[in-house]
Amino acid sequence: MQPAKPSSRGPISFRQPVRGDGEAIWNLVADCAPLDRNSMYCNLLQCDHFADTCVVAEQDGQIVGWISGYIVPDDPETLFVWQVAVSSAARGQGLGRRMLRHIVDREVCADVSRMQTTITRDNDASWGLFRAFANSIGGRLSDELHFCRERHFGGAHDSEHMVTITLDNAVTAKAA
Repeated sequence: MQPAKPSSRGPISFRQPVRGDGEAIWNLVADCAPLDRNSMYCNLLQCDHFADTCVVAEQDGQIVGWISGYIVPDDPETLFVWQVAVSSAARGQGLGRRMLRHIVDREVCADVSRMQTTITRDNDASWGLFRAFANSIGGRLSDELHFCRERHFGGAHDSEHMVTITLDNAVTAKAA
């Protein structure tokens, strides 16, 4: 008789990435089509230089979620979210929204009053994530064309819309 398999996996924890996570993150992004796959070197730099504004979600010792982001250099009130990846094994648990919240709750984001990202019109999953996040924090979501298919991508990539979410005081206020 074989031992029963556990009916659920362990809890998901969040942390800042470290350089050693670069390859696992690169592989996770590759498994999350249609995400644009950056170079492994890019993921290593994100883990190294931008760890304060990136998050890794782990479950049972495996990376099951990743968000890369940074505070815009000439606009310290804006957190730009570069990429969100969630393993198929961890979908349906609100993990993307929870990772976004984890980042904005960090001390490094104390002065952040808005979050931005770019999304193509046909990326329903990303639109759903950022709308759900905005609703969960009472923020306003707006968007406008930012990178045009013909003008910026030479016709090789769909246009990207800049999505802006205003963060309310409840998100940016730190517990006393």
